[in-house]
Order: sequence, then structure tokens, then C-alpha cells
Amino acid sequence: MNIVDLIIKKRDGGKLTKEEIDFFVNGVTDSSIPDYQVSAMLMAIYFQNLDNEETSELTLAMAHSGSTFDLSSIEGIKVDKHSTGGVADTTTLILAPLVASCGVPVVKMSGRGLGFSGGTLDKLESIPGFRIDVSEEQALEYAKTSNIVLMSQTDNLTPADKKLYALRDVTGTVENIPLISGSIMSKKIAAGADAIVLDVKCGSGAFMKDYDSAVALAKTMADIGKSVGREVTAVISGMDQPLGMNIGNSLEVIEAMEILKGNVGGDLLEVALTLGAYMLISAKTADSVEDGKAKLMENIKNGKGIAKFRELLIQQGGNPDIIDDYSLLPLSPEKEVVCAEEDGYVYSMNTAEIGRASLETGAGRASKADSIDFGAGIIMKVRIGDTVKKGDAIAEVYSAAKEKCLSAANYLKGAVSIKEEKPEDVRLILDIIK
Repeated sequence: MNIVDLIIKKRDGGKLTKEEIDFFVNGVTDSSIPDYQVSAMLMAIYFQNLDNEETSELTLAMAHSGSTFDLSSIEGIKVDKHSTGGVADTTTLILAPLVASCGVPVVKMSGRGLGFSGGTLDKLESIPGFRIDVSEEQALEYAKTSNIVLMSQTDNLTPADKKLYALRDVTGTVENIPLISGSIMSKKIAAGADAIVLDVKCGSGAFMKDYDSAVALAKTMADIGKSVGREVTAVISGMDQPLGMNIGNSLEVIEAMEILKGNVGGDLLEVALTLGAYMLISAKTADSVEDGKAKLMENIKNGKGIAKFRELLIQQGGNPDIIDDYSLLPLSPEKEVVCAEEDGYVYSMNTAEIGRASLETGAGRASKADSIDFGAGIIMKVRIGDTVKKGDAIAEVYSAAKEKCLSAANYLKGAVSIKEEKPEDVRLILDIIK
């Protein structure tokens, strides 16, 4: 088999067989196919696309390009969750303890943030002492004891995807639904869960800006799941404003704890409850979305959710005292308050620009090599539809340096639109794809 022939075949719109896709992925994994030819194939796929069968075969080949995580020794149906990324998207820190407190095992491998999309690992690492590097043997023991593990990906999980993603990032071939779907689902399949709940973000602060693109991505991932015997549910959720009020690593940990304590509600809680309800349904421990949400809310009210979060901290070396004393978490020293410059309604937000503002504070990274200021970030004071008076605070900015605060504040001023007319209500859950 010759890689040049396969590139030409896909370039001309041909359909690749399972054997040809396996040959390509094996060549990526062992580097027998050079980067320039891999890049040529990626560009051919970008322009000619893959059909459902090709996408499923590519996903499976990537999933089995390295080791896979065997969760069969853990009792019950194991459910995983994945978000396509957004601003102030802290759902994992809320729903993982809540779902685990209902008796459903949650073994979640998470990634780091890049750009304005915050990473769960960065948030966890803002907690003093918390260990994200957990071996597979430790993860299995933790899951059997506590039902919850939040960890970094093991080194040999989907190595083909790691190489392909790095090349897609520098060759302009990221924005292709089969390639995006294959990348996400290969990791989820390799991670060993029986069922997967996806949170596909849609809006100004999401990778998918419009509804049709979000639905197409969700349907492709659901089809992949079906083809490999996994139950997949995709929730299409809005990202036309930050999901939570806190943006930044330690700040988002605080908001998650406040929600688990029952002190805070709003959109972040609602999305977490929706995703968690579908996780419970997939695990056969809830009969409906309403039943699932009720079970999760009950474990907020009775303290089981925050108790499970405390158990997670102790299990993985984090300081459990942060639950009662937020001053033990990092907070950057410089502060700038951004105020409304006119009376009116908060009409709209450019969520990507708000994410860009958080980058300016040091809370995110523009490239994988960048370091993060765990105590930097933004606390939003308003939501779309709120009324404000000139001089009212719309956000607080925290950073290590005053100039970073001022730069972030400038982005925020341009990202929040205030008008005399009242905006339409913002839809939060746009669709459910099974």
C-alpha cells in the first residue's frame, strides 16, 4: 500500500477503506509516514470530507493506536462527559462530584486549556497539592472506593490523535467536522466509558458559532458512538455569554464549590444539572431528565455533593480546607473594576472577546508552552438582560500586574454591549441529540 496513492484517492473524492485508514493511522503513529505526507492527507480530507463509515473507522483506528483504559473491573455503567469548550465552563467540577454522589462511577481524563477555552486540569492544579497525574491502577482503585477520579490523560492514550491534532493546528485543517469528531471520540472510546454525554457549545464564545454547525458536529459524534456500541447523548448549549460568573482557574473552583454548597444558581448550575441528568439516565439510575435533576439537586441540598468533592480532594492530595476557607486558593493582587458607561440593558456579549480578556490577565495560555497565573481572571457582575446604571460594576479583573488588568478591562469594555432596548431572552439548552 502506498500513501501517495491514498492521498490522490482522497484528493479526487474517493472513499478510503478500513485497511487504507488503518495503514494511514499506523504510519502516523510509528512516524513511517512523514509529516508532509500526513499534512497532504489532512488537507485532502479537509476539502473532500469523510463519510460516516470513514469517520468511524478513523476514530476507531486512532482510539486503538495506543493503550486503552479498561474499566470493566468497576461495577456499574461508567459514564464520561466532554465539552467542546467555552468561557467559564466549570461544569466538570460540579457534575462529576454530584453524579458520583448518586453512585455512578465517573472516571474522567481531562485536558488543559488553550486560547479562551479553560482546561479542567488547570483549574484542578490551582488547588494546593492536588495531583492530576494518576496511574491507571490508582484510578481504578479510587473509582472503586469513591466513584470519582479526575486525572490527566495517560501518555500512551491515542498517540495518533496527538500527532494529527498538532499537524492540523499548523496546517489550517482544524475546522473539519469528521476530524474534530474523530479526535474527540477517539479519546472518549480509549478512556473506556460505556456511555458518553457531550456538551456541544454554540455561540460567540464557542468553536461552533452557529446552531447548524453545532448540530452537525453533535450528530457526527453520536453516529460514531452508535457505530462502536457506545450510547452517546449530545446537549447543544448556548455560549453567547460566559456560562458562569467566574472566569479563571481558582475563581472557577470557588464558583463550583459555591454551587455544590447550594449558595449559587444560574446558567452554570442549569447546564451541569442537564448534563448530569443525562449521565444518570445513561447509567440507568434516573428515569427522566426531571428525575435526574431532582436527584442531583437533592444531593446539593443534603450536602452529599460537596462531601464528594471533599473526598476527591483528600483522595488526590488537594487541601480540603479550601472548601471552608477560599483564601487558601491563589488570587492575583491587582484589581480593576470595569463599569458601565451608560444606562440601559446589557444587550449582548462577545464571549470570545471576554475570553480574550481573561487571556490578558494571565488566566489562560495562547500556546501550549505558556505558563498560567492560577489566581488571575475575571468576575462578571452582569448577565444579558440585566439593567445597569452608568458607573455600575459590570466586571472585576484580577491579575499579577496593573497593566494586564487595564488591558483586560479594555477588551471587556468592547465586549459588553449596553442598549436602551431590552434584548430577547437567551436560550441556554438549544437541542438534545441522541
